[in-house]
Amino acid sequence: MGRKDASTSRNPVEQYRKQIGKQDYKKTKPMLKATRLKAEAKKTAPGIKEVALLLVAILVFLLAFYAFFYLKLSNEDDLDQDPNEN
Repeated sequence: MGRKDASTSRNPVEQYRKQIGKQDYKKTKPMLKATRLKAEAKKTAPGIKEVALLLVAILVFLLAFYAFFYLKLSNEDDLDQDPNEN
């Protein structure tokens, strides 16, 4: 008995969702498809933070690469010079 009474009274949230569903169904199918595609594109698009982080990582790598070779070549130049020349 308790189950029948509980199922007849609807939750206000469920009623609200059902009303929204009816309103969405009234829209044309191409409009719904365009809205869905737009939402999916927004979800999968890389954000500004990810792009900026990637650029910073590449710049740090290039700077480290440049610094390594700069220090390596400058040490070789020091070894080529005769210390008694000064």
